[in-house]
Amino acid sequence: MTDNSPSWEPPLAGTESEHLLAMLERLRTTFRWKADGLDADGLNQRIGASSLTIGGLLKHLARVEDITFAWKMRGESPGEPWVSAPLDDTDDWEFSTAATDSPEYLYGLYDAAVARSRERLAAITSDGGLDQEAHWEWPGRGHFSVRRIVCDLIEEYGRHTGHADLLREAVDGRVGEDPPEDWTPES
Repeated sequence: MTDNSPSWEPPLAGTESEHLLAMLERLRTTFRWKADGLDADGLNQRIGASSLTIGGLLKHLARVEDITFAWKMRGESPGEPWVSAPLDDTDDWEFSTAATDSPEYLYGLYDAAVARSRERLAAITSDGGLDQEAHWEWPGRGHFSVRRIVCDLIEEYGRHTGHADLLREAVDGRVGEDPPEDWTPES
């Protein structure tokens, strides 16, 4: 992989796998920058008729990270707080309960989930690459590949980073595609 500055920038020239994984990292970084440094009021800011908040997105994407890289990839438990949470197919729990979580909890939950995912993905790709079969199965059609699941996660991040972009602009006017080159999370 070609060295790039800043670290989240995908390579100018690399393999398909390097580009795919770097795009996921770029979206994670952009999302985290959009969410960074907010207090409880900022994390709970809504716009228009939407019930989305940046705090809810942090909690939702933490769950998506754990489910994707534990259960979908390997068939393992995503762990707490997801196992004991009163979840259903609507994702309402993640968004509604985030309003009562502290900023420290939400940032910690998200950052820890991403760290676990990075470790899990590195192990998965070193043990068979993106073309291998994942645990997740579409009944009657077969198992998803690791590549397909990573592409689904990139799509998920693309959608929610756009949401975070609008929400953050409403909170304090922060706009932009990428964080400053020297940015590191403050919260």
